[in-house]
Amino acid sequence: MTQTVLVVEDDGKIEKLLRLYLEREGYSVVAARDGEAALDAAARARPNLVILDLMLPHLDGLEVCRRLRASSDVPILMLTARVDEVDKLLGLSLGADDYVTKPFSPREVVARVKAILRRATREERKKIFRHGDLEMDVDGHRVTVDGNEVRLTPIEFKLLQAFMESPERAFSREQLLNRIYPFDDVDVVDRTIDVHVGKLREKLGDDPASPRYIVTVRGVGYKLI
Repeated sequence: MTQTVLVVEDDGKIEKLLRLYLEREGYSVVAARDGEAALDAAARARPNLVILDLMLPHLDGLEVCRRLRASSDVPILMLTARVDEVDKLLGLSLGADDYVTKPFSPREVVARVKAILRRATREERKKIFRHGDLEMDVDGHRVTVDGNEVRLTPIEFKLLQAFMESPERAFSREQLLNRIYPFDDVDVVDRTIDVHVGKLREKLGDDPASPRYIVTVRGVGYKLI
């Protein structure tokens, strides 16, 4: 099956060059020239990977990355003319999978695209989710924080899986209850979720006052940041 790459780049020459090299390798290419068009194209084309320039009109690449990550785990390769480490770390912390600094070789970009897609395919097959230093192996029923294994109960595991599958999505307590108690004949009050989330936070070493992972969304429930 042909894989689709969304190229988000306001420089027409760079976009055409990347399109040429990607199509030569058998990828289908969709292009967008600004941040808003990128989000529209991503929603329509549902690409397998996004090549995302940092400096864009209307919405910059970091904001586009953040919005894509709120609803999708599509791999993102960021392009930038900025070389300082702060930009790199910020881009990766928002969910970018890799980073290439301009000027670049189009062959290098294609090689990075192939490597990211290979890794994404392996992880999808193995059902592995990563969020910063937090990693979840669904099939192996294993969770690690910074490489150290964390022992979770089945309910805590299901809760964390819901968060990991949809980072930045705010779940109501009722929605989370339906994930961990899927049968109608189980009578559980929604505040039970607060207890389970509290225990999950404790095991992850997450401070509710200054959370790294799970935050409380006032009037709604919880989400993974």
